[in-house]
Amino acid sequence: MTTNDGRLRLRGTTLGSGVPKVCVPVVAATPDAAVADVRALPAGVADVVELRLDHLVGAAGDPAVARHAVRAVRAALPPDVPLLATFRSAREGGAQPADDDAYAAVVRAALAADGADAVDVELAARDAAALVADAHGAGLAVVVSQHDFAATPPADDLVATLRRQRDLGADVCKVAVTPHDADDVLTLLTATRAFSRDTDRPVVTIAMGGLGVVTRVAGEVFGSAMTFGTVGAASAPGQVDAVRLRAAMGLLHDAL
Repeated sequence: MTTNDGRLRLRGTTLGSGVPKVCVPVVAATPDAAVADVRALPAGVADVVELRLDHLVGAAGDPAVARHAVRAVRAALPPDVPLLATFRSAREGGAQPADDDAYAAVVRAALAADGADAVDVELAARDAAALVADAHGAGLAVVVSQHDFAATPPADDLVATLRRQRDLGADVCKVAVTPHDADDVLTLLTATRAFSRDTDRPVVTIAMGGLGVVTRVAGEVFGSAMTFGTVGAASAPGQVDAVRLRAAMGLLHDAL
């Protein structure tokens, strides 16, 4: 869990230290397909695996689907690779709709599965505070997130959002935005740097789409602790191949 110097250790991965860690999303439609995708991951490519529960057919209506998938994927993962369970709401780019009650039920099913190391909770969720408390009670770390698929808010607003996530109890604070020009990318990086200088926990920031690829590569310079890379299907616009991403980040790290 979070250390007193702002790092977060999950199994064999420490966020907030050195090269940003690579999280590989699994976006399969069934638990069996998710297990197959995990078993096909090249050794060493994923520091964290994110199971996208919203891509599982029927998960919003039957939380048992999510619970089964979390258990099955955990069993298929190497013991040192942590599992992040995420049900992304449709309002923030998820694959299937879920009202507030359904969203909370799926998140709680992931907590009850005894397989995830961390869970994503959206800052905008009606039950966000209760879900964070439940996750901590179950011994899981929490990524509190916000995703803007329309624009990039001003830097001060982004910092305020990250602070609200921290105050809610986030172990990792995460924002993703949509840039429309290079200035938007600079806005995100400015906010990342400002918040990372004044926080005691890891921050993850991403500008989506092609313009934002630089934010996926250069996080170490500005204070972002994790990025997302693909092995197969992407879960958000602008995600790049995880192997090439690791190589690019390593090149930058060696030059620092």
